[in-house]
Order: sequence, then structure tokens, then C-alpha cells
Amino acid sequence: MSAVFTRNLTFKTNNLGADATLMLTFDQNLTGLYHDKFPGQQFRRGPYTLRATFQSQLAFVKPQVDGSDTIVDASTYKLINVGDKTSLTKDAKGVYHFSDVVDGEEGYLQAVNRCPLVEDMSIGFTKPNSGQEPTSVLYFKSIGNGAFIKAQFTPVLRAYITEQYQETQIIRAEVDTSSIWEKDLAGLDTNTTWVLTRDVASGSYKIKQG
Repeated sequence: MSAVFTRNLTFKTNNLGADATLMLTFDQNLTGLYHDKFPGQQFRRGPYTLRATFQSQLAFVKPQVDGSDTIVDASTYKLINVGDKTSLTKDAKGVYHFSDVVDGEEGYLQAVNRCPLVEDMSIGFTKPNSGQEPTSVLYFKSIGNGAFIKAQFTPVLRAYITEQYQETQIIRAEVDTSSIWEKDLAGLDTNTTWVLTRDVASGSYKIKQG
């Protein structure tokens, strides 16, 4: 994922016959230290069209999490590529900083907690050269002083039909329903369209390319 790319995904449906919540999330295929995962997008009711854009520019984020386990903001972040390493610190005023990136281990993203106490971090996407804050997609909890994240991230996006979670809410356990669709974003064309359907008799959902 070191090369910059954009993936624009459009999900469509035509009268499912029932309300449905489509959750998109990166929830597996990350090798390394990790604890929690959380949804990338959530949408309700049909018929509808959902457009989701994912960028290959990765970043380490110091997230702000509210009392409902929802990512509300980024205290600070550092753009990073596969093979890079950075460190999180906290100054005397309580402000967080990520260091400039240095060469790390090939094939991995790495971040070290140089703060005196345990801290949370996340990995996010952002639009290259946009200046926009990253959208967190993978959450790491309670990283001890001197401990580090070493993650090998494969951008496999999964879709679930579930009403358990809100957008940007952290998932504290595995999703208790099977995914209905999964794709490696690196293998998709820049623009793709997908159609969500529901079998009335069984109540099951499917996503096929349109």
C-alpha cells in the first residue's frame, strides 16, 4: 500500500423491503499488536445510494474517544507509509506529538509510545496532500510506556448488515454476524459500483458488482 491510490465505491439498492444498516469496516488481516476495531461507515434504510472513498495515504493518530466509545477527533497525527516508524510523546503542557518518521521494518507500520503513561492510538486514512484529518479505521488500546505498535495492514474491506454500532464507534469484540461481502481494495479499479439485494423469503443479503 505504499503507492498512492484512490478507491471510489458506490453501493446501491432498490427497495430492500426492510430497513437495513450496512456497516463497512476493516476488521481482520492486520498482523501485530491490536485490540479493537470499529466501523468505517454506517447507513440505514433503502432504497439508497452510498458512496465511500478510501485513500491509500495512511497515518498514525492519537484519537480522542468520548464516553460512548466513539472517535470524535484527532489530538494529533502523523502521515506514514509502509516501512516507516514514528514515536508518540507528550510535552509539559499535555500536548501530544508524533515524531518525524524514520526507517522502520520493511512491510510494517510502527509507532512507539514514548509517553509516561499508557496511551491509545489508531491507524487512519486521509486524502493525499489535502491537509484533512485522517479517518481512523483501526484502534489500538492501552499501549504501555516504551511499547509499540507493529502492524502489517492489508486493506480488506468487509460489509455487514447489523444495527449494533454507530458510525466511528469502537467495536470491543468480534462482530457477531457473518460478513456479506469482502474485497481487497488494492485489487479493485478506481471506481466500482456494487448492488445490495435482499432475498425476501430467507431475509439474507448479498452484494454483487453492478
